[in-house]
Amino acid sequence: MADAPHPIEVLFVEDDEDVRAGSTQALELAGFRVRPFESVEAARPAVAPGMAAVVVCDVRLPGTSGTAWQAELHRLDAQLPVVLVTGHGDIAMAVQAMREGAYDFLEKPCSAEQLVAVVRRAADQRRLALEVESLKRQLHSWPGIQATLLGRSAAMQRVRERVRVLAAAPADVVIYGETGTGKDLVARCLHEHGARRHGNYVPVNCAGLPESLVDSEIFGHEAGAFTGATRRRIGKFEHADGGTLFLDEIEGMPLPVQAKLLRALQDRAVERLGSNTQVPVDCRVVAASKADLRVLAEQGRFRADLYYRLGVAFIELPPLRERREDIPLLFEHFVLQAARRYELPAPVATPAILTLLMAHAWPGNVRELRNVADRFVLGLVDEEQARLLGSAPAAASLPEQLEQIERVLVSEALRRAQGDVGATAAALGIAKQTLYDKLKRLRVDAASFRPGEPS
Repeated sequence: MADAPHPIEVLFVEDDEDVRAGSTQALELAGFRVRPFESVEAARPAVAPGMAAVVVCDVRLPGTSGTAWQAELHRLDAQLPVVLVTGHGDIAMAVQAMREGAYDFLEKPCSAEQLVAVVRRAADQRRLALEVESLKRQLHSWPGIQATLLGRSAAMQRVRERVRVLAAAPADVVIYGETGTGKDLVARCLHEHGARRHGNYVPVNCAGLPESLVDSEIFGHEAGAFTGATRRRIGKFEHADGGTLFLDEIEGMPLPVQAKLLRALQDRAVERLGSNTQVPVDCRVVAASKADLRVLAEQGRFRADLYYRLGVAFIELPPLRERREDIPLLFEHFVLQAARRYELPAPVATPAILTLLMAHAWPGNVRELRNVADRFVLGLVDEEQARLLGSAPAAASLPEQLEQIERVLVSEALRRAQGDVGATAAALGIAKQTLYDKLKRLRVDAASFRPGEPS
């Protein structure tokens, strides 16, 4: 199946020449490209899996019947919409065909308005389904970091480039970002695309551990080190030897433990509780924080010497509200993931739902978007609920919000057209030069949407 978007064509099969000519004219006046056929045998060679088309077929035909062909088409391409045209006595047969996969049926005689309305709905469904399939292939073909840290915004391009550079370096890293922006995902990327990917990736939530256990969890203890310590325990730091230690929410680490962490970082060795022997540890430390550690250090709430020891390299993750152009791609990606997880078909988000999602402030960031995608797959989010979700006030001013939405709409049109500026301008209903002006003003690179050039 070709990735580039095409107008949906209609394969119209009807043995009555007058009906065929009249229906073809009505559909062409509605903007469809129509290929009329007098029989299934004549139309069969025109069909291919994944084609951008809708089939409209009479039930009673010389040779192969419409219902028999519908079953054949369903085996060939289960998502190809087939609309059956029936006489009054064939309605029960058509209803059974719908149960077996047909999109809809029309009863003769039907008006041109009815025909166009049903075909238009079927065409919209087919177009969106093809876009989902294109997205699946695109995500599958994206290598490494690009396939994990999704987004075409300039902010995410900077994040990916920083991760690419730092993954190959042995330096410790601090990741800043609001809750739900994907700090753990970035830390895993640093590990999996670096020289230590064959070692352990050891995450620790510093704020989630009881203060009495933080020391033991991170540095380990010997048997008898304290009441209840019946056996030696290897700490997280030592377990990460040869790999990566990820200290999430490091701002919540107690100050006494910070002092011991500082020494471990300086010596690259740990001393278990109850032991006087240092154990050498060769691991990379990646820390993450919601708050600026430098500011906390100035306030005396974080050790300044630990901040300067950790602060070799920094990665700042943008909140979702500052990269709204990434929302459609992320949402469709999460929908596909949820559909696989719940073993349900992936529903297609309409442009109206995507527009409403882009208007939301997303205080929970990417994590919140993933949860909405899960609910969408489970049938718990419809257009009305998305409208309520999108009614939350965004932090940006009105001109900023309008620019963000315009950037999203232009980016989505480019994605569908795979970077073809002419096709994008036609889809948006604007002149090609006008689109070039918008791309420059909105800082959108059309080349990054072309096949084989994911950014």
